[in-house]
Amino acid sequence: MIKEYRTISKVIGPLMAVEKVSGVKYEELIEVRMQNGEIRKGQVLEIDGDRAMVQIFEGTGGINIKDSKVRFLGHPLKFAVSEDIVGRVFDGLGRIRDNGADIIPEKMLDINGQVINPVARDYPDEFIQTGISSIDHLNTLVRGQKLPIFSASGLPHKELAAQIARQATVRGSGEDFAVVFAAIGITFEEAEFFRDNFRQTGAIDRSVMFMNLANDPAIERIATPKVALTAAEYLAYEKDMHVLVILTDMTNYCEALREISAARREVPGRRGYPGYLYTNLSTLYERAGRIRGCKGSVTQIPILTMPEDDKTHPIPDLTGYITEGQIILSRELYKSGIQPPIDVLPSLSRLKDKGTGEGKTRKDHAPTMNQLFSAYAQGKQAKELAVVLGESALSDLDKIYAEFARRFEKEYVNQGFMTNRSIEETLDLGWKLLAMLPKTELKRIKDELLDEYLPSVKI
Repeated sequence: MIKEYRTISKVIGPLMAVEKVSGVKYEELIEVRMQNGEIRKGQVLEIDGDRAMVQIFEGTGGINIKDSKVRFLGHPLKFAVSEDIVGRVFDGLGRIRDNGADIIPEKMLDINGQVINPVARDYPDEFIQTGISSIDHLNTLVRGQKLPIFSASGLPHKELAAQIARQATVRGSGEDFAVVFAAIGITFEEAEFFRDNFRQTGAIDRSVMFMNLANDPAIERIATPKVALTAAEYLAYEKDMHVLVILTDMTNYCEALREISAARREVPGRRGYPGYLYTNLSTLYERAGRIRGCKGSVTQIPILTMPEDDKTHPIPDLTGYITEGQIILSRELYKSGIQPPIDVLPSLSRLKDKGTGEGKTRKDHAPTMNQLFSAYAQGKQAKELAVVLGESALSDLDKIYAEFARRFEKEYVNQGFMTNRSIEETLDLGWKLLAMLPKTELKRIKDELLDEYLPSVKI
């Protein structure tokens, strides 16, 4: 039997304290029946003896402490799952938002899922093609990986997120592929951009979308990635699908954590964020991966905006520790008109070697990747030298490398947000650019590969 309490002692911002409770559990759902009959829902954040601190999803405005009643429902927030969730749009708590028919659930799943047991993990080693050369060739995404994108305010990460959601696929697997897209704390205009983009391109047909707006409560913002990952785990491990989870913007999630931590009067950590930020993020990121004996998988691309373009800020800093690399967007490339403005040199995919090569992509993938990295780095150095000393101070070889860097950015990185390149097209473009260099400079590629691919390339 569910008990009702009339022992609300105080309200602090979005939080409410309820006294003299018993049998209450952490993250349990509650209902508040207000004096006017309106019902609001919330969640238990903290238990101290017979006192429970709860956060109300819709906010505490208008709640009369004396006349309101609280019911503890005995279970945490759950999400109703079935195969029919694919192609639908939900809000941050998993409620239908597309005016479509109700979903008949196969089961109700607790959104506070568990991270994958390391013993049960299978190693990520299958290539996922995003259609973006800078990722597929140079910072390869592998099935089961966690590969975040570090952006900054004003950079086109939402266009990049939509492009990956449209284009991503596991090549040659013959198995179902789905995208779970969670937008966290975005504006109404951004929500409309994603909805319209997914519908116009048909990407919605294989996607599950969760939209949490900036004016939604902070507690909903914290629930959004958990609900999205619950949907992904159901599709992956119970329906044998390959699922790509895109979470944007994780900075808004962390800001919500800080807001709630401040309301609970917790001792702050770095820059005011709670001391458990690392642990909290790891409970989300570590829900990605492959499980031995399961056909399906969950691959994550969290997107975050670095405050003040600072890579040492706690959010990108801790994210980098937990995940397997990072894709970094460059403001300098963006100002130069490069789209997407992916900064190749500091970007990294730690598992790229596991998803490339013959049988996965092509045998010339790794050698050309290494050669392009080397040539682009030398070209960038030559361009910087020209700025300091003047172009006349460059040697003939330096000038070739500087031109290579210019063309690499304009032709290879700058593919736009609507171009979907196969890995073969990307590799061929890489060979075309490498043909600019003297053959003696291609020291990272074996002679047999040069003989097979380079002679047929015309600049």
